[in-house]
Amino acid sequence: MKIQESGENYLETILILQNRNGSVRSIDVANELDFTKASVSRAMGILKEAGFLIMEQNGNLVLTDAGRKKAEAVYERHRLIAEFLEMTLGISHETAVQDSCRIEHIISQETFDRMKEYIQNRA
Repeated sequence: MKIQESGENYLETILILQNRNGSVRSIDVANELDFTKASVSRAMGILKEAGFLIMEQNGNLVLTDAGRKKAEAVYERHRLIAEFLEMTLGISHETAVQDSCRIEHIISQETFDRMKEYIQNRA
């Protein structure tokens, strides 16, 4: 199932927070993204319905296999695009991270694969 850019950002944020803190609740996502609890709650419901997320009784958010796969793909794009912008164009880290957050959602698979190949060959 295809999800919108905002859904991808939520999944990526949940993955990052899980890696950082071990467990994630909606309030953690709201605080990380500086969004309202109501906005995050609505988004979590949509992601749950789409099969990307499980909300446990204790309030913890857990990515399903499909949710984790999507989140990891988005996060990989984010990291690699930022690295590419810094390495090849000399963009500052802060700007590269901000730009990669937007680019990661619209870049073609072909372009992403070429960027990844370029970085791997330079390493």
